[in-house]
Amino acid sequence: MTRKLFGTDGVRGTANTHPMTAEMALRLGAAAGRYFRPVGAGSPRVVIGKDTRLSGYMLENALTAGLTSTGMNVLLLGPVPTPAVGFLTRSMRAALGVMISASHNPHEDNGIKFFGPDGFKLSDEAEAEIEAILAGEIQPAQPGNIGRAKRIEDGRGRYQEYCKTTFPSGLRLDGLKVVIDCANGAAYRAAPEVLWELGAEVIPVGVEPNGKNINLRCGSTHPEAAGEAVRAHGADVGICLDGDADRVIILDETGKEADGDQIMALFAARWADEGRLRDGTLVATVMSNLGLERFLGARGLRLERTPVGDRYVVEAMRRGGWNLGGEQSGHIVMTDFATTGDGLLAGLQFLAAMAQTGRRASDLARSFETVPQLLQNVRYAAGQEPLKAPGVQAVIRDAEVRLNGAGRLLIRKSGTEPLIRVMAECEDEALLRDVVEEIVAAVRDAA
Repeated sequence: MTRKLFGTDGVRGTANTHPMTAEMALRLGAAAGRYFRPVGAGSPRVVIGKDTRLSGYMLENALTAGLTSTGMNVLLLGPVPTPAVGFLTRSMRAALGVMISASHNPHEDNGIKFFGPDGFKLSDEAEAEIEAILAGEIQPAQPGNIGRAKRIEDGRGRYQEYCKTTFPSGLRLDGLKVVIDCANGAAYRAAPEVLWELGAEVIPVGVEPNGKNINLRCGSTHPEAAGEAVRAHGADVGICLDGDADRVIILDETGKEADGDQIMALFAARWADEGRLRDGTLVATVMSNLGLERFLGARGLRLERTPVGDRYVVEAMRRGGWNLGGEQSGHIVMTDFATTGDGLLAGLQFLAAMAQTGRRASDLARSFETVPQLLQNVRYAAGQEPLKAPGVQAVIRDAEVRLNGAGRLLIRKSGTEPLIRVMAECEDEALLRDVVEEIVAAVRDAA
């Protein structure tokens, strides 16, 4: 059974355009409700969270209507991070968790992702079954079994208190000046409050959402504003989250960025020294830098690579029993603490390393020298298949021959946007630029 509606991270698109319409959200809610509440079952609960996009109101109401129509009782959390939905689904014994967010995308986009009762994102197979239900006649509940919906006020507070329990016992952030950029997104209240309650002096950035400014010139994809704040305030460190706070970028005291690869390298080395890294293995995607793999190998540790997408990282971690993984983009998954990437928890672990060692962020945020890596995105029109064009395939084959033994090439479709992502790594930067530019030009011609 295949999926057409779901991508690598739920259903995503432009608001009020298929599939991100109120009508589709209603039917998707009903299909998910029927999947998690078979006909004749009781009235399980579902939690729904969202980020700060204007379209979240529309989709929240439509999903609620669809879910209650199949007998699900809905608890509305309001704006909370994606990892909070994973946590609260399990904590509140819900049968289903729903997050309304398009993560790092602009406000015009939105998305819907589901969590199972264990707090983990649904498998490809479960999403395919929901699509199959969606394509058919969805049987509603009997009039007396229609579900209820109510807004709850303590969901965010529960998550915040849990976040603090993941910080080392007895450790405080007193004396640390921290810039926290919340991307005008889902963590705009939770993240600054947690940091302040743990003792930090907090300089907040991106904490004034208006429905349209999420990820706009701020957050993990645009850390320039946070970098300016770090330098202007003489801060010790900057933490940049994305719109739904499931990814993080760290800035050192000079405003220099550390991506997910550098953060994972630090955590893997520390956890291995402490005997906490299970089986000496870190899980990361094919996008992670070759320098990370070399860094781990030099310490007798192993890198397990997966397809792109934090859900695939998590699936591999669960299969292998490993407890640390993530993506170069800043999804850091620590299954000792969370069921999905959590930018705030990762930021707290970095701050804990600073507090425990007394070292500066710049000393901790660069564990290895990266192999030169170049990534370019090419947008294509709906219905086009540029990677199937003979001319594109010929250019890719030639690039693979030229890079053989000197680097590696990765070309893929984005799972969340109509983009072809062209990435290459090579010690020879001139060769690196040449092969990427040639492939990008070929893809553009075919798109």
